[in-house]
Amino acid sequence: MFDAASSPGHLRTPLPPARPPAPPQRDAFFDNAKYLAIVLVAMGHSWEPLKGDSRVLEAAYTVVYAFHMPAFIIISGYFSRSFDMRPDRLRRLITGVAVPYIVFETAYSLFKRYGDHDPGMSVSLLDPWYLTWFLVALFVWRLTTPLWKTVRWPLPLAIAIAMLATLSPDIGDDLDLQRVLQFLPYFVLGLCMKPEHFQLVRTRAVRILSVPVFAGALMVGWWAVPRMNASWFYHRDSAEELGAPWWSGPVMVLALMGCSLLLTACFFAWVPRRRMWFTALGAGTLYGYLLHGFVVKAADFYGWFDHRWLHGPLGEIFVTLVAGAVVTLLCTAPVRRVFRFAMEPDMKWAFKRDAAELARDRDKAAQRQMANA
Repeated sequence: MFDAASSPGHLRTPLPPARPPAPPQRDAFFDNAKYLAIVLVAMGHSWEPLKGDSRVLEAAYTVVYAFHMPAFIIISGYFSRSFDMRPDRLRRLITGVAVPYIVFETAYSLFKRYGDHDPGMSVSLLDPWYLTWFLVALFVWRLTTPLWKTVRWPLPLAIAIAMLATLSPDIGDDLDLQRVLQFLPYFVLGLCMKPEHFQLVRTRAVRILSVPVFAGALMVGWWAVPRMNASWFYHRDSAEELGAPWWSGPVMVLALMGCSLLLTACFFAWVPRRRMWFTALGAGTLYGYLLHGFVVKAADFYGWFDHRWLHGPLGEIFVTLVAGAVVTLLCTAPVRRVFRFAMEPDMKWAFKRDAAELARDRDKAAQRQMANA
């Protein structure tokens, strides 16, 4: 068959320039989940000065603390699956986690010293205060990701480490290692998860079942308020430090993990899968996490929670709504632009470029030239 394109006299029509590949789309489900989890974190912190006056509020506080950080940590682990020791990823770990830790640990320590009139509060990068423990934990967890991807049974090993950590009060407060180790299984679980695992809980049946589960959790929380030390949910102390027998530490790790995973599954079941008005805020949840603590602590230091009307049902609702609104504002793009110097600093001056990165840059430049030709 005659092919006009193969004819010597045929003038070939030039092909249109190749378009660069589109950037990967963010999954709305995970952005929604991160935003909702960080709102629960802020609400829980705002309840701390009020919960002593209300058993109902303390029950809600207990339930929220059972799953809000595990949910956030599982997502963090899930998005750390691709982490390796590649130089560009190590640089990102330093600029996106280590540097913000130094900045905010210093800022929080100084804020407590002068805002709370506590001259004994020293600036110590070895003893995280308040919210900053999560950055230390995330740094350690992500740095050890290649190890967890290598061992045969990563989750049982992580659970065993968490159980053993509760037996040793000698771990101390350095780098808040108790929390690093006791929350470790949730991060490793996130590393082990695949997209289809999240699909299992995003069904109508699970969504319906989650309603009585949450209702039952609130009733158990109400019952447990005078009977259980809420510090177990913080995962920052050994069993001995909580005045409990040594064997209760490993038992509580397993029991709390079971409760946390059940409630986390119910939480994920109700997270919207489509884009919502707050979906874009999911990209700024670390900003909301680190910044809202200044607002909560300022309210505590300056007596804003001392108003009597805040300690009734309407006051508690008001504080809850304000906390949600504040953390939402702190996740927005304008706030992120203002604080990007501390949260995502551009520190190219501090690192030397490796040969692989230079080669990738050359390839990208060549592709752009071809696309524009």
